[in-house]
Amino acid sequence: MASNFMFKVSQILKRNPDGSHATRAERRKVLKLVDRNLSELGFRRLELHNLSSKHLHALVGHWISEGLSAGTIKNRAAHLRWLLEKINKTGLLPASNTTLGISKRTYVTNIDKSRVLDSHKLMLISDPYLQASFRLQSEFGLRREESMKIRLKDSDRGTYLKIVKSKGARPREVPVTAKEQRELLDSIKPWVGSGFLIPSGTSYKTQLGRYHQACIKMGLDRAHGLRHAYAQNRYKALTGFDCSAKGGPKVSALPLEVQGKVKASRLQISEELGHGREEVTAVYLGR
Repeated sequence: MASNFMFKVSQILKRNPDGSHATRAERRKVLKLVDRNLSELGFRRLELHNLSSKHLHALVGHWISEGLSAGTIKNRAAHLRWLLEKINKTGLLPASNTTLGISKRTYVTNIDKSRVLDSHKLMLISDPYLQASFRLQSEFGLRREESMKIRLKDSDRGTYLKIVKSKGARPREVPVTAKEQRELLDSIKPWVGSGFLIPSGTSYKTQLGRYHQACIKMGLDRAHGLRHAYAQNRYKALTGFDCSAKGGPKVSALPLEVQGKVKASRLQISEELGHGREEVTAVYLGR
């Protein structure tokens, strides 16, 4: 049985379906964890309207003591701030993560996490919608949800794809620069028409389950790695050499005049991926 705290939170979640399906699911998961952790910390039978800075600082301190990564804690804090905004208590949690004692997130890994879509293994998937989604992820670096909810009739603008069903509702443009990209779009549009890349009568949740099963069937352990591969290919196309995650030179080792061009290329790739911050590209490209 849900606590009074979680009951009220669930009502707020239902009234405010902000963000993508994945974001909403993660938000609910985090807020359920918040409810459980607060109870474990001794704040039992806490009512949402009684939530105070004392509870929140204890919660963040608990996460830090567990040794969770800065990125994980920052993501949880972001969902907390969302909740506080909905109940008009934004002042309970400092806007600065540093004030909370959360260290700066480290994006640099210099580890290649890219994955290449195997065309032979893709043929193991009988669903043409899923096949198309995987290929769009590979060719355009789309997120999983975007690759299923895209309407090519509206998104294909000739020289670029206009992505509107994106994370945090932040529209972006992904350029069509290669013959293979154009051929892919032209091969999908005749049969998908004006619809999504989800079969008629099928929910996104159901198609997402099929997507996960398809990943297992193809041995694709990290479908997000298709976005990594896209970013790395774009980097090479824009700069003329591999990124450090693929064994190329680190940015700091390049001549100063080249570093400026590289930074501009990284920012462009970040925009194409839907991030908007150059430093995030270090996850995909290394430093």
